[in-house]
Amino acid sequence: MSSLENVLYFQAGLGVLANMFLLLFYIFIILAQRPKPMDLISSQLTFVHILMFLTGGNIGIADIFESLNIKNDIKCKATFYTSRVMRGLSISITCLLSVFQAVTISPSTSLLAKFKHQLKKYMINALFYIWCFNLSVSSYMLFYVGGFTNVSETKQMNVTKSCSLFPMNYIIRGLIFTLSTSRDVFLVAVMLSTSAYMVNILHRHQRQCKHLHSNRNPRTSPEKKATQTILLLVVFFVVMYWVDFIISFTSLLLWMYNPVILTVQKFLMKAYPIITPLVQISSDKRIINVLKNLQSKCH
Repeated sequence: MSSLENVLYFQAGLGVLANMFLLLFYIFIILAQRPKPMDLISSQLTFVHILMFLTGGNIGIADIFESLNIKNDIKCKATFYTSRVMRGLSISITCLLSVFQAVTISPSTSLLAKFKHQLKKYMINALFYIWCFNLSVSSYMLFYVGGFTNVSETKQMNVTKSCSLFPMNYIIRGLIFTLSTSRDVFLVAVMLSTSAYMVNILHRHQRQCKHLHSNRNPRTSPEKKATQTILLLVVFFVVMYWVDFIISFTSLLLWMYNPVILTVQKFLMKAYPIITPLVQISSDKRIINVLKNLQSKCH
């Protein structure tokens, strides 16, 4: 078990460093230069992923609460509520990013083209409603999560050594499950639809370029690279999400959390927030140019 925990510590450290680097870059771009329309959404997603690592139970908020001698009940409510909100924001903002990318690259003859001119206005409004919605939906965690009291009569489900999930009424549990599942299924469906739409546009564009420039090497085309990046992020996110969903649903159904399974679930939940900044860093020419400039100044 200690080896698995060490893997989680290493994963969390790598994830925080990668996302912090990306967030600082976006802050610099937004404040000092002319940012792209997608930079605001990407910076929000990066910030959410940092908080996901800090509330993962291994580093961050839990340790801060412990050093301040804050009650275990408050610590459990704060960490689990924040973690649940960040999980919802991760899937919501990823979906939003996919939608606005589809609008950005849509041809002028498409129905989505009319939204291009007011992209920034819609983006800010959408982010505001997404934050409000997820903060509200996850508020049940404040009532049904708390410090472990070691009282068997309450039928608590131990989630960690010091925190537990209190029993819920079947109706409340069904409503929470239905609302959360409906939200996630809808967002994943939208994400897959917009990604398929973008892949189709990029594929058609690539064929046109190949027809006009027959001597061009399709392996190095930016359209093909963009298509592969979109497919990688979407497929990886969907696979990791559904594995996490199956584990959570099974544990809730059996009302039992195995420590090893919980550790594996944490690892899977943090895989996407690590992959995302690494893919963004490697595919963003602005970041690559900044790194090259820093390397040349060092030498």
